[in-house]
Amino acid sequence: MVSHISAVNQTSSTQTQAAAPEAKPAATKAQQLPNDTVTISSAAKAAAQELTETHVQTAQEAARGDLQAKRLLARESAAQASQINSKQ
Repeated sequence: MVSHISAVNQTSSTQTQAAAPEAKPAATKAQQLPNDTVTISSAAKAAAQELTETHVQTAQEAARGDLQAKRLLARESAAQASQINSKQ
């Protein structure tokens, strides 16, 4: 699509040069970013570790008496059983 240009605004070189000294480049001032420190609680670390745990590790913990691991294994086996029953 071609359109016609009706007007062009031109500025003189003296106006452009006069405006340039007023503008300060951002590179001249070093901006310091705030330093944030994040502390992860031990409960959050434990939850993250549980999420990355393999099935074998969960089974080992359940064998040692870990109640959370036992519940997880029970939930997984119930989910597998429901998937097998729904396919039949």
